[in-house]
Amino acid sequence: MLLYGLDTDRSFAQALATELGAALAPFENRQFEDGEHKLRPLSDPLGQDAYVVHSLFGDHSESPHDKLCQLLMFMATLREHGCARVSAVMPYLAYARKDRQTKPFDPVTLRYVAQLFEAVGTAQVFVLEVHNVAAFQNAFRCPTFHIEAHCALESTVLEWLGEQTVAVASPDPGGVKRAQLWRESLTVKLGRPVGFAMVDKRRSAGLVSSDNLVAGDVNGATVLLLDDLIASGDTMRRAAMALRVAGAREVLACAAHGLFVGSAADVLTDEHIGQVVITDSVPPFRLPQSHALRKKLRIVSAAPLFAQSIRASHAAWRR
Repeated sequence: MLLYGLDTDRSFAQALATELGAALAPFENRQFEDGEHKLRPLSDPLGQDAYVVHSLFGDHSESPHDKLCQLLMFMATLREHGCARVSAVMPYLAYARKDRQTKPFDPVTLRYVAQLFEAVGTAQVFVLEVHNVAAFQNAFRCPTFHIEAHCALESTVLEWLGEQTVAVASPDPGGVKRAQLWRESLTVKLGRPVGFAMVDKRRSAGLVSSDNLVAGDVNGATVLLLDDLIASGDTMRRAAMALRVAGAREVLACAAHGLFVGSAADVLTDEHIGQVVITDSVPPFRLPQSHALRKKLRIVSAAPLFAQSIRASHAAWRR
């Protein structure tokens, strides 16, 4: 097995390598003065089963477009030089939110991204908690492995719950299935009933509106508010406020990906949110080290779950 980590911050790739008991394979990433890159492996990939790790979030040095292009070109290079199978490992998949047309002449960007991966001969795709699982699976024509974020968040959250009354909530109608899956899992793990709720939310032209409408009983419960990502934080803040008005004892804002754009750090320090729990799919580089949000932020690693899926896939390939 060959495991490559293309991220500038290689912490996730290194954590994954540790879980797999493997070393990250060497490669060259040469940047030219005009911004172009040349990526090439520094060991022979002929006949190998390769996994290329790149989380496609934008940061201070590279945009999602830059990272997507580098990933595609490096995977194509591996195929060019005889790699038997090349898989993309993307803790955060860019453009996954735009999976359907909601306005005239809208793009379906997730499908276009999938077509790019198909064009370079991608064998498999591993991702963590996309916006819409059905749309993701339908967009790709190669095998996909969708890793559910609640499986990573669960152990940390269980430490806090004790004997409290618990409910899982979705901050909008689109995330109901995601929240229901976590509710089912927690019911088994806790051995007692776990409540469920959904908060009303409407978005148009980038503007979010709601009327503190909560469907479900959360009175006296510690509520695990689950979403795929936190961007500006406003969806979580609005939902937490509605849940507290409905009688929730405490609200824990849980998500796979912490993007924390704009004024998210200030928004999420809102008193209606008790804790913020995310995975390490995106480093929280946008949060100032001294910000108050850091005190109630918990980061759990999704690397063990990716390692489990990759290990099983590699074993099946060797057979």
